[in-house]
Amino acid sequence: MDQQLTFADSEFSNKRRQTRKEKFLGRMDTLIPWARLEDVIEPHYPKTGNGRRPYPLSTMLRIHCMHIWTFPRIARK
Repeated sequence: MDQQLTFADSEFSNKRRQTRKEKFLGRMDTLIPWARLEDVIEPHYPKTGNGRRPYPLSTMLRIHCMHIWTFPRIARK
């Protein structure tokens, strides 16, 4: 069962500092048109039913982009 937040927890959650990761992901979500990219890729992405279930397209697309941006030298090779 989920534990109910206390007043202190709810107060702290509003004042918590945003991490670099959260800032990066937020900026990435505002800059990239994810829906348009997913519409282009979706017809070619594997479907459920042929063995192991594939990861969700939106997750894999974000992972792929983050990998390219964080390791640019490896992606160019």
